[in-house]
Amino acid sequence: EGPLTAAAHHAVRAAAHDAVSPAQRADAQRAALRHAASLGIGTVHECGGPDISDEEDFTGLLKLADERPGPRVFGYWAQQVADEKDARRIRELGAVGAAGDLFVDGSLGSHTACLHEPYADAPHSGTAHLDARQIAAHVAACTEAGLQAGFHAIGDAALTAVVDGVRAAAEKVGLARVRAARHRVEHAEMLTPETVAAFAELGLTASVQPAFDAAWGGEEGMYAQRLGAGRAATLNPYAALLRAGVPLAFGSDSPVTPLDPWGTVRAAAFHRTLEHRVSVRAGFTAHTRGGWRAVGRDDAGTLVPGAPADYAVWRTDELVVQAPDDRVARWSTDPRSGTPGLPDLSPGADLPVCLRTVVLGQTVYVRPNE
Repeated sequence: EGPLTAAAHHAVRAAAHDAVSPAQRADAQRAALRHAASLGIGTVHECGGPDISDEEDFTGLLKLADERPGPRVFGYWAQQVADEKDARRIRELGAVGAAGDLFVDGSLGSHTACLHEPYADAPHSGTAHLDARQIAAHVAACTEAGLQAGFHAIGDAALTAVVDGVRAAAEKVGLARVRAARHRVEHAEMLTPETVAAFAELGLTASVQPAFDAAWGGEEGMYAQRLGAGRAATLNPYAALLRAGVPLAFGSDSPVTPLDPWGTVRAAAFHRTLEHRVSVRAGFTAHTRGGWRAVGRDDAGTLVPGAPADYAVWRTDELVVQAPDDRVARWSTDPRSGTPGLPDLSPGADLPVCLRTVVLGQTVYVRPNE
């Protein structure tokens, strides 16, 4: 018996997917949207594609979200675009972009994220699914068609391929057009100073999951096992991304890690690597306004006149202002600071509880009486 292959993995996933009836799938989708609403989530980004689901699953979720009160859904379909015909098909599915889980590489846990140097605990450097030439073709075609492009990329070699490919596309269709399209990268974990700078140059959005660091970071976590402590400490550099001006959008990659908005902000503010921490305010912005920016909308994610009437009501204790650096006071309640307070997300503190979720002015969740 040899190791499992990618083909075997896809076969098992397809068989499991085929065993679910349309009714079961719809029930699961309704339950997922209800759960999201109960956590104060008013908008979901669905990353579908032919390798991880199917068109009926994808369009069914979009239709379900349109037909009943609850979180709205923006869908991304992970299929390469070569021409206008492909772009038209993406739009027919109801997707806002040819992005999401369009795989450049795999994952660190499975030793399939694509690295420049071999794994610390395996004699290889992972798997590349797309190269810079293929990435450039996809980005150029999407930009020409007015579609948002995007990729799943985790390893440093995969991220190098992404920025090389996007830069090549910019040379073909124009940097301003590529930046305006706001192409996105899911996960973007193993960034270097050079690729962070390239993200800023090319206008790429980093769609990231701080819960990954909470689960697998640190000196003895899975990342350190796979990469060694030195390389592991470079992962998920949120502070560097913000300093460079890279748009940051927080999410969960559910079901890889659970839907947990405040836990996500906590994980970024208390990153296991001190230098990568961001303030709670910056994390809150990345998980609200950042998500809207990632779908190309700058008019949402804030409570101001004219914005979509999306909000949640939370039960929490005292509001504070928390900084990411232990060398300064971590929190303050002084209103003279002029900084709006947010819940205390210190490790061990109780997270806020959602009491009500409103989407487009309509209540979609009310917490039952306790």
